[in-house]
Amino acid sequence: MLPTKSKVDRVCDACTSDGSSVTATGFCAVCEEAMCDICLSVHRKQKITKAHYILTMEELLNNPQNVMKFAEGFTCLYHEDEDLRFYCKNHKFTCCAVCALESHNTCSDVRQMKEELPCLLREMKPCEIIEELKKLETHLKKVIDVKETNMKDLESQVNELTDHIREMRKKINTALDELEMKVKMEGKRIHKEVAIRIQEENHQCLSLIHAIRNSQLLCETVHKYGIDIQKFLTAEKIKSQIPLYYSQVREKYERTDRLTVQVKFTPLLESLLSLSSCDIGTIVTNAVSTYTGLRKPTKECQVEKVETFDVNISGNTPSWKTPFYSSISILPRERVMLVDNYNCQCILLNSSHKVVTTYKLTGNPCDICVVGDEEVAVTLYDQNKIQILSVRDDSISPIRTITTKCRCFGITTAGNGEMVVVFDCGNNKYCWSLIRDKREVNYSVQYDSLSGRFNYIAMNNSKTRVYVTVPDTNSLLCFNMEGKKQYTYSPDNLKFPRGVAVDRDDNIYVVGCNSHNIHQLSPERCIIQVITTGVPQYPMAISFDSSTDTFIITSSSETPKLHIYQLK
Repeated sequence: MLPTKSKVDRVCDACTSDGSSVTATGFCAVCEEAMCDICLSVHRKQKITKAHYILTMEELLNNPQNVMKFAEGFTCLYHEDEDLRFYCKNHKFTCCAVCALESHNTCSDVRQMKEELPCLLREMKPCEIIEELKKLETHLKKVIDVKETNMKDLESQVNELTDHIREMRKKINTALDELEMKVKMEGKRIHKEVAIRIQEENHQCLSLIHAIRNSQLLCETVHKYGIDIQKFLTAEKIKSQIPLYYSQVREKYERTDRLTVQVKFTPLLESLLSLSSCDIGTIVTNAVSTYTGLRKPTKECQVEKVETFDVNISGNTPSWKTPFYSSISILPRERVMLVDNYNCQCILLNSSHKVVTTYKLTGNPCDICVVGDEEVAVTLYDQNKIQILSVRDDSISPIRTITTKCRCFGITTAGNGEMVVVFDCGNNKYCWSLIRDKREVNYSVQYDSLSGRFNYIAMNNSKTRVYVTVPDTNSLLCFNMEGKKQYTYSPDNLKFPRGVAVDRDDNIYVVGCNSHNIHQLSPERCIIQVITTGVPQYPMAISFDSSTDTFIITSSSETPKLHIYQLK
């Protein structure tokens, strides 16, 4: 539906707001908009815009310094005939002489711009402004991708339903023929309606992308070629626009409804020969909200403790011990699976954190990970096994068992049904390996620890990095997928690290069991913050839910509880 990237860069911003895609021939440096011939003609005739500086697209692309011609002077927003010559440090606001006398006459620190400019330029961070603009553009592109994929999926789902109905026709004759025709007609109608609506929404989204991109181009160009006053005032102007961009994105594009289509059959399916198509079933369209993931930069996010709760299991036997939750995993639909090491069992909780069912394991479990929508993998270190379990609805059942050559501990998913597992190779040597086959362990990727045992493991979202905790050396190790160590994170305030997890921005969360804290790191091991408030004694395992920006940790204290946190 969308034009290619080369055409997107030359689309008229004014026409895009009306849902049209017209080639842009010029750029207004004052309005920061690309325009077609018709819009340029109107722009030059309007009294308020006829003096604006207009560039052709060739002039703009071939010589960006042309943009600087419009930035030779800046006038006050409230007094058009007055130049901006003063800066109020109390309000962090540039103003003219009239504003300084009227609006800022009670301020204690109003200075001339030329005196304050060197200090302001030192504090200015245009790179951060540009990064925020890029982040907004990336998010909006992601929204468009989700919507376009939804359109394709809807058409595919309609085709799949049609095929399914053809199979059923062998038993239910004419009634299913009528239902097939109904699905085709309704499916095309639904797809057409959704396609029209999504196309309109994408045009609006694209229009906002153009505005963000124009701001980005202006900021980059002025920062590269402009004089100091131009750099500062341009950055201030664009910086003031970013909250508006955020507000527009959150208002319209924070969540994207992803539609699905299916046929809901009635219980009367076996007696269809005597029924009409209306009695067989109805077409149901569901809208599932897809979180596309826009939030403030990580450094501005605060970790807030939401809830602490006990796991109440009824019907405990006399041999039941105080549970030790060595691992935890958040499943689809906000369900939670716990691994109880002492009692050799898995515990399934619903979205309200109530116990749904338990499953008795054949050995002592260490770690757990999700390997599919309805499958989990649990390491049984005392039996050299990995047990694959089905978690469907409210039940847990075994699927298969993978026998390993060594004791296995931490485990995480590597995508496409593959897993990365930590092994004790004996002789005080540990490694992590990639399981490619569903039944055999492939040791093509491994690494021996210099000292100390490997424990828990996690991967980044692109599955290019592996993070392993080493409690004995109070360290977190980072590897690439070839087994080459990238770095070691071992600060003084991280003691006996256990669980490790990654959020949707690839930030790393390391649980310090004996230091009673959680370290939040950037992908390149820069410390973001050390979380101590609300962290229980001896925190153990951690699991992150990227769709809701929440994570849960367990504790190994005498009264184990689950603790839920959220990024705000």
